[in-house]
Amino acid sequence: MTARNIIPLALLGSTALALVMPTTTHAAGFVEDAKVTLGLRNYYFNRNYLNGTDPVIRGERQGQAEGWTQNFILDARSGFTQGTVGFGLDVLGLYSIKLDGNRGAANTQLMPIHDDGQAADQFGRTAVAAKAKISKTELKVGEWFAVLPILRADDGRSLPQTFQGAQLTSNEIDGLTLYGGQFWKNSQRNDASREDMSFGGVKGDDFNFGGGEYRFNGNNTMVGVWHARLEDVYQQSYVQLTHSQAVGDWVLGANLGYVTGKEEGAAKAGNLDNKVYQGALTAKTGNNSFMVAYQKLSGDTKFMRIDGASGGTLVNDGFTNSYDNPEERSWQIRHDYNFAGLGIPGLTLMNRYVSGSNIDVYTNGVKTRENAEEWGRESELAYTIQEGTLKNLSIRWRNSDVRRDVGADLHENRLIFNYPLSIL
Repeated sequence: MTARNIIPLALLGSTALALVMPTTTHAAGFVEDAKVTLGLRNYYFNRNYLNGTDPVIRGERQGQAEGWTQNFILDARSGFTQGTVGFGLDVLGLYSIKLDGNRGAANTQLMPIHDDGQAADQFGRTAVAAKAKISKTELKVGEWFAVLPILRADDGRSLPQTFQGAQLTSNEIDGLTLYGGQFWKNSQRNDASREDMSFGGVKGDDFNFGGGEYRFNGNNTMVGVWHARLEDVYQQSYVQLTHSQAVGDWVLGANLGYVTGKEEGAAKAGNLDNKVYQGALTAKTGNNSFMVAYQKLSGDTKFMRIDGASGGTLVNDGFTNSYDNPEERSWQIRHDYNFAGLGIPGLTLMNRYVSGSNIDVYTNGVKTRENAEEWGRESELAYTIQEGTLKNLSIRWRNSDVRRDVGADLHENRLIFNYPLSIL
């Protein structure tokens, strides 16, 4: 039996003992600090393909992608048993039901798609993770919704993506958080299975990562350094600097980052070369927030991320596009408004525009075009009920347009209802 198998079995066994032991002071934290919520998510998705750019599915042009689902997300997190070593357990129960959408659902990524092109009627999975804590250091082993700068699970459709692996997080030094670990399996947002970690459809071995974030200056400044390897496919490093500063009635912020990636080990995906230089500047005053961002890629490979993972590390990542093509340069302008300033708390509006240019296009590894362009416009109107029986029910309408020299032109609408029920 390998060390990878021994660790989770040991943790799960210790956790099982904590669950069955009598109610004593040793187990008090396990229950008293537990939190259980049931998220009810209703998701409608409609994407219209424009200008004859719609994909061909089983010999027919799709025209549009449309689907509607009802989803249940049970998030149960225990506290830790008391003692030198505390043990705990986290459970994520995920279940999705199709309300509408057959062949037209093929590109919604709301549900799994069968071989005949039809969307599944339902799907789901259960993610379980055992955890142990000593002082301010925690070990977690199992499957969960992992969000790290070097690997971000995607939660942009019916159910969230999850990864299976082990992670160590330490906060022993004030202001410094250290991370290290390994992920073995990937469950994408529209899939009930657990697959090997992969990039561009090329399967690697384990995904190893390490990193640290140091916060200082009253937590206003953060420096992060990360490194990851998808064994035999790619390796990637990321350096980030964030800062916020109050200046009179304004709060100014900056998010600067540099990413570099290349092939690793057996290089199953071939020679890889990618660098990202990026920066976002923000300004907030009253109920208004403004942002301008610039993102520059170099090399003949797009931004490297595990298949299905979010591109949220990139400053120009959005609902429909990440502007992460080889050699692409993109800039963004964004405005957010909180209607609390007009006496409507809970109502917000976001608008952003992103323009990308200088794109290199590759077909079967051969460059077929240079200097391609694309642009996108996205808006989100959101309202969260502030009081009453339906308090915390949120409603989001996302409206987007994308136009490209190469690829699909889109007009898209999404309507998302989220209602969190606190069970414990």
